[in-house]
Amino acid sequence: MEPQDVVAAIIRKDGMYLIAQRNRDKYMGLRWEFPGGKVEPGESFREALSREIKEELNIVIEVHEKLAQESYKDDRIDVNLHYYLCTWKSGDTRLNEHESIAWVAKRDFDKYDFVEGDGNVLSLL
Repeated sequence: MEPQDVVAAIIRKDGMYLIAQRNRDKYMGLRWEFPGGKVEPGESFREALSREIKEELNIVIEVHEKLAQESYKDDRIDVNLHYYLCTWKSGDTRLNEHESIAWVAKRDFDKYDFVEGDGNVLSLL
């Protein structure tokens, strides 16, 4: 299986970070993550991230520098995760994919059960 490129948005506002709880019916359901999704053929990572966030959360973001890259593989998935720092530009959130979202201070990350990969990035913030 060839690894799938996945992009994730680390959206920061007023010292808080936006995290999203995965849909209960999806793999790793109810765990927390930085929102994002798969890169489609012909798309840049930044284009994919903007599209995914618009589709999933109904908001427009500005994508800034890449913060980190992680690889994660188990018996169900094989992904290269690309994390980008982002800012919220416009829109009101609407949950099209996730169970819920939360704005979390860095010191409170340990209160949330993050998916593998995302948990490794927390120390970089």
